Amino acid sequence: MDNAEKVTQVTRRPYRNTDMTMPRLGFGMMRLPEKDGKVDEETAEKMVAKAMAAGCNYFDTAYMYHDGESERFVGRVLSKYPRESYYLTTKMPIVMMKSEADNERIFNEQLERTRAGYFDFYFMHWLNETHWEKAKQFKTLDFMKKMQAEGKIRRLGFSFHGELETLKKIAESYPWELVQIQLNYLDWELCRSKEQYDVLTKLGIPVSVMEPLKGGTLVRLSPEAKKVFEKANPNVSAASWGLRYVASLPNVQIVLSGMSALEQMEDNLRTFSPFEPLTDAEQKVIAEALAAYRKSGAVPCTGCRYCSPCPVGVDIPRNLALLNQVKGGLPLFHAKLVYDAMSEDKRASSCVACGACKKKCPQSIDIPKYMKEIADTFK
Repeated sequence: MDNAEKVTQVTRRPYRNTDMTMPRLGFGMMRLPEKDGKVDEETAEKMVAKAMAAGCNYFDTAYMYHDGESERFVGRVLSKYPRESYYLTTKMPIVMMKSEADNERIFNEQLERTRAGYFDFYFMHWLNETHWEKAKQFKTLDFMKKMQAEGKIRRLGFSFHGELETLKKIAESYPWELVQIQLNYLDWELCRSKEQYDVLTKLGIPVSVMEPLKGGTLVRLSPEAKKVFEKANPNVSAASWGLRYVASLPNVQIVLSGMSALEQMEDNLRTFSPFEPLTDAEQKVIAEALAAYRKSGAVPCTGCRYCSPCPVGVDIPRNLALLNQVKGGLPLFHAKLVYDAMSEDKRASSCVACGACKKKCPQSIDIPKYMKEIADTFK
């Protein structure tokens, strides 16, 4: 490998006290590019090739991403590469399980979909108090340990969306090898991400970060917040600031980015090739930008779609995204063109305030309240 090639490689970090190294940037496969309502495989495969060439060889998928097509895409594309050349993580969808037998049924389906033979990391997906009790009822951890003993899983972990006290209880229950939490500079205090990070760090559990840009929220900043970053460094993106904030934390093993365009992939690879931790002065820039953004009153929605489907058909994430765009400076006229083009059942005005979405939201957003605000805004 010549020097020019070395420059393009993403920075890596040792995994615990082992010879294994992992890229600081991971490819989250929840938001793959789409075309005509399906995964745009041509573009997505180019993104995978670009990631692999740069040493960004950690891929994070799940049973439910893209209605199962994310895992199938992984199987079709990553099977073209030597198995030892990449790390693959997927997850047991506790929320979808009906019985203990689902452990084996779903796991075998995931092996078939991904064609991977084994998973480098395997998580319980979306744990909170309710899902943890369900996982214990169905003996999911026992099943995962059995698959680990058989060589079908290398390391065990979980992804988490819940209260701090629940995280502490789960984290202390087993010597987990990687735990995935939502962490970004907006949620550091808002969603107690700092406290979650501290719990895992104290236990010596490496952290995998999801939503480092809060589903794109920290890219679609208010004009005032964007000006702060542009003044500090006009040559880097808002995304780069957010990713560097998270990756600068000592116990963050890997930062996942749900990239959906080649341009996003290229920008993120630049940020991590090589990775440079934030300086004290840059930390102050982020604090200033955050203060400016908070004045906009934006809704902390990540677009994860856990609130969907709505019982009456409202497209909740799309409505919230429109509201955030208006709060971020998009002229109401332009936003209303998009809103009015939506079918009536998908508009916020169709919300019946049943509250089902609020119970499922990992961010605990009062969605019915915002649906009313959106309906009033776009009357």
